[in-house]
Amino acid sequence: MTQSPIDPSQARIFVLEDDPEVARLICMSLGEYGFRCEQMRAGRQLLERARQVSPDLCIVDLGLPDMDGMQVVRELQDGSPCAVLILTGRNDVTDRVLGLELGADDYIVKPFEPRELVARVRSILRRYQRAASTDTTGERSTARFAGWTFDANRHALTAPDDREVSLSAAEAGLLATLLRRPNKILSREQLLGERDVDPFDRSIDVRISRLRRKLDDDPQNPRLIKTVYGAGYLFSVQVEWV
Repeated sequence: MTQSPIDPSQARIFVLEDDPEVARLICMSLGEYGFRCEQMRAGRQLLERARQVSPDLCIVDLGLPDMDGMQVVRELQDGSPCAVLILTGRNDVTDRVLGLELGADDYIVKPFEPRELVARVRSILRRYQRAASTDTTGERSTARFAGWTFDANRHALTAPDDREVSLSAAEAGLLATLLRRPNKILSREQLLGERDVDPFDRSIDVRISRLRRKLDDDPQNPRLIKTVYGAGYLFSVQVEWV
């Protein structure tokens, strides 16, 4: 079935940026392509607004007047998980990895190219649109594997000991993609839902590592998510959808 294109006017985007000029550039760049943005300058302001109305995507700066942007990402994923794009002046690898570890979908360093920002926003929203489309097509939505249970509609993961394991929206989307195609090698492009992926972009590796930890999958000798060097990843156990 052909997927309908993204309707930018229907996407709710929150922009968390305390520099008025940068915020104006972000909103203007997205606005030229039909996206509508709601701007906030403080982390607590965005978190309060997100509790009132669920955003589709939050663009988050890390240097904020009231709290660190990483804490905003953490609280967003703990409260009402949504897509997150970090847009910051911090170019440290540690910050990039930590942001992805906390559940961010992408990380862009300032100064940024407006067209790249728009392309990445579109890419993230396409990924989430595909996941939502899958959830509403009548396909079975609960997967069982190796004693685990995953409800794709609720992004709920239950361990063999009945423990509830918290997943960010990005983690749940990645797990659903792997579970829909077990015992098949999936490339980075397939897992990210993009045609062109920078060969030096290791963000998917960070997400796989985070997902392995939550599934108690030994990274040195993984039983569930196996690395196929030079090709991608493979979910290597039987999956039953009910």
